[in-house]
Amino acid sequence: MEKMPITRAGFARLKRELEVLKTVSIPENIKDIETARAQGDLSENAEYSAAKERQSFLHGKMQELENNLAMSDVIDLKNLSCDKVVFGSTVTVEDCNTGKKTAYQLVGPCESDLERNRISVTSPIGRALIGKCCGDELSVKTPGGVRDFQVVDISVQDEE
Repeated sequence: MEKMPITRAGFARLKRELEVLKTVSIPENIKDIETARAQGDLSENAEYSAAKERQSFLHGKMQELENNLAMSDVIDLKNLSCDKVVFGSTVTVEDCNTGKKTAYQLVGPCESDLERNRISVTSPIGRALIGKCCGDELSVKTPGGVRDFQVVDISVQDEE
């Protein structure tokens, strides 16, 4: 498997999430299992079943986070150029059909968050933007159909 690019801030968020899982969520779940087990008959104990199900979910999430961290390639955004779109760039595009402008930051798959306009470099729009310069136009095949954009601005935002 190949390494996945991630920002320094994204890597730190994954590490914090893993730490909370290991130090808070899993120990709480263990106490929930012990409490439910103390209630007696486990075959008809809904609390026990729910706690065991949660245990499975938490351990799966822990494994996912550990894998994501192991596969991460932390990219330093400090010296990025604004000449063309690269990983970590914040790109303002104008929808050629509606005239609406939107700024997206290109990030790794583990840190994409559409509500915060952080899109993965592996998404259709992210892949189409890589290497573009201000003024370039692009057509992107999205799940909602083909969309046409023009790159209006390229900048680098400070990491959170």
